[in-house]
Amino acid sequence: MKSSVRYMAYGALIAAMYAALTHLQNILLPGSATWAIQFRASEALCVLAFFTPAAIPGLTVGCFLFNLTFAGALPLDAPIGSLATLLAAWGMYLARGLTVKGLPLLGLCLPALTNAVLVGWELTAYVGGGFWMNAAYVAIGEGAVLLTLGGLLYAVLKKHRLGERIFAES
Repeated sequence: MKSSVRYMAYGALIAAMYAALTHLQNILLPGSATWAIQFRASEALCVLAFFTPAAIPGLTVGCFLFNLTFAGALPLDAPIGSLATLLAAWGMYLARGLTVKGLPLLGLCLPALTNAVLVGWELTAYVGGGFWMNAAYVAIGEGAVLLTLGGLLYAVLKKHRLGERIFAES
């Protein structure tokens, strides 16, 4: 019972952090979290999936909440973006042990791949511009965030064993 409550609490906290950080970024730097080439800093939280399975629903719900409450969202942003996040976080959790020199490079690239395909399709359907161009733009933004901020967050959590200490028994 205790671990399921902890799991739900971690998931809820991650969801709240993701949605709040994305809204805050969009207030401070309008459009930077919502354009085709977006640098959504909250995506760095995806690395939490390497440390706890609670990040999978947490990130998914956080993405859903932001896309649902953002006035400029496209009609399918909430379900499509959330599905991309769910698939990426799940894949990251499964790939958490695959590292190159201690860094989970495959896992760090999964959000770029899932978002490129799904969000790239959505942008093509609503905005136009061609699927491959939209997919590339989305992948560039996702990859940049995960390989910089995400990689840094992962390294700090790993170096100081914070991931293990914070998410113990989750």
